[in-house]
Amino acid sequence: MKAYHLNKDALTPMSAGVQKEWVLTNGIGGYAGSSVTGAHARKHHGYLIASLHPPVERFVILSKINECLIRSSEKIDFTVEQYLAGDGSTAYREGIEYLNSFTYDGLVHFTTKAPEFTMTKTLAFEHGKNTIAVSYDIQNDGEAATLVLTPLFNYRVHHDASTVDTLKFDTTYEQPEIRLVPQQNKDVTIRLFTDDGTVVPCEEKYTTGMQLQKELDVESDALDDNYTPYQIEFPLDAGCRKKISIVCTIEDVYEKDAFATAAAEMARFDALEKKAGYHDELAETLTIAADHFLAYRQSTGLMTVLAGLPWFTDWGRDTMIALTGLTLSTGRYQDARDILTTFARYVHHGMVPNMFPDEGTAPLYNTADASMWYFYAVGKYLDYTGTPEDYAFVQETIYPKLKEIIAAYEHGTDFSIYMEEDGLIHAGSGLDQVTWMDVRVGDWVATPRHGKPVEINALWYHALCLMEEWATRFGEDGSHYAALAAHAKESFAKEFWNEKDGCLYDVVDGLEGDATLRPNQIYAVSLPHRMLDADKEKKIVDKVYEKLYAKTGLRSLSPDDKEYHPTYEGCLDKRDHAYHQGTSWGFLLGGFLTAYVHVYGTSKEVIKQADAMLDATREQFYHGCIGSIAEIFDGDEPHTSRGCYAQAWSVGEILRAYTEDILPHK
Repeated sequence: MKAYHLNKDALTPMSAGVQKEWVLTNGIGGYAGSSVTGAHARKHHGYLIASLHPPVERFVILSKINECLIRSSEKIDFTVEQYLAGDGSTAYREGIEYLNSFTYDGLVHFTTKAPEFTMTKTLAFEHGKNTIAVSYDIQNDGEAATLVLTPLFNYRVHHDASTVDTLKFDTTYEQPEIRLVPQQNKDVTIRLFTDDGTVVPCEEKYTTGMQLQKELDVESDALDDNYTPYQIEFPLDAGCRKKISIVCTIEDVYEKDAFATAAAEMARFDALEKKAGYHDELAETLTIAADHFLAYRQSTGLMTVLAGLPWFTDWGRDTMIALTGLTLSTGRYQDARDILTTFARYVHHGMVPNMFPDEGTAPLYNTADASMWYFYAVGKYLDYTGTPEDYAFVQETIYPKLKEIIAAYEHGTDFSIYMEEDGLIHAGSGLDQVTWMDVRVGDWVATPRHGKPVEINALWYHALCLMEEWATRFGEDGSHYAALAAHAKESFAKEFWNEKDGCLYDVVDGLEGDATLRPNQIYAVSLPHRMLDADKEKKIVDKVYEKLYAKTGLRSLSPDDKEYHPTYEGCLDKRDHAYHQGTSWGFLLGGFLTAYVHVYGTSKEVIKQADAMLDATREQFYHGCIGSIAEIFDGDEPHTSRGCYAQAWSVGEILRAYTEDILPHK
């Protein structure tokens, strides 16, 4: 993949640099992440955030490693950090003046330069392990010196913060291993290995008052403390080249050489790119970005999808929307099969789980669209694979569940989900939030959308068409599904078309349409099976482009609406009011691009225009989370990235649309 390189000008000033982030993942729910400056800005930042029960129970283990260089005449501190000073003011450790560059190429690399000294620090995970490798490549062209590394340890849930009182460990050192056992969980042993160097006890056992700027931005608790029992000193001869390996883990078995771990991870990325088979910068970048969201789930023994980093785990709706891009577009067919199998096991009352269960926890099923997107995902799986063995797998493992879902939606199931006499699906009542626009705070429901939501019914028709095809293939009578589809198609065209505005109603309740201009209607044009004539489809795409297209996504509400919120910022209450009321969503761009190419065709000019619509996404790879795509963006320019800094369905849908609809015609 392309290496994304940020030079000194892109890293400074620090106030701008901390807004740009990076992430690495280990395939079992653990991750590492921080800002490109090296200063942490979230509670979710750290070098080793381990998953104790994959892919959940994520704990910050190793916060970071600070470095300083000691020469005969000076001490150069390379630490980059924002902290709360004793007088209550914000202060900075300004090691950023020595930070020369940041590079992301699947791994992360920080290059630091001082007079006659260059140091590159690289971070890499051992895949499938809660093990982070930190390697240093040093060129000391000056006098003999000493490099001092200070590991900052922690043990806390990744969305909490620590204080000195909570950071209690049983700590020992025996060359080459520092060992810590958190007093709050003695089943965990933290090990840090170094290949050489002298371990020296620190006089100050704690660093306090680390201030996290992104937490300040959302009006949250923004301070964290860390445990620093030791520092490690490495002598550097005059004019020497030196390599240092640091490995931190909570595993019993692990790779102890940081350079070998980094090489193995780069080889794995090369294999992922080869499997995907693209020779295209955007496709290769998103292939590696997709890998961040695929993780092993211990409770099922199969793969799952993490909806967003750094805080979401696996959600049914997000998984089914993202699955095509994350697994099928990248050639990871077995992972797709595992994911489809996992969710089939948990179908209940004809519904796919909204929030996936952990051990001992019942699933949540408060979603009307996850089950419908499940049909879409199965259909795409067969489109990409299509062998007799794949159809046999679906017939045996998946198809009985699909029949169960159709019957439940036809005759009625939980959360007021049922087929009305017109053949369309009603969903939700009261305080239910059963579509993807699901913000609810207490008794306040931001976007209730009760009735017949447009995308649910577009998906319903698509599911019925698929079921007719599969029933026939599997030797059953598909006429019932065909009749349901025909009825739904006729009713949809009559009830959802908003002649006045030249687009679709967002929700129809009874026969009354909600004319609020939202992006959900794009799926009536982008899905493989559609219900409208070509003229209406083109009008929908044009209307969405005119009012909702926002470069990196689609706005959730037209700027002309009095409820439109241009930015997503501030405390949680302020953000909840904006979440689906104007905020732009990255994943919606995938459906829009598919619809655009569908209605305008695949001429060179159309494909050039569609490809240009991804230029802002390409630029985002240098902002937000480097090399990935955020969950949401402000509705107004400059469309600042918000929410999860890397989101599965944003990456998956844009990769799917690009490789299905644009790349083949470029």
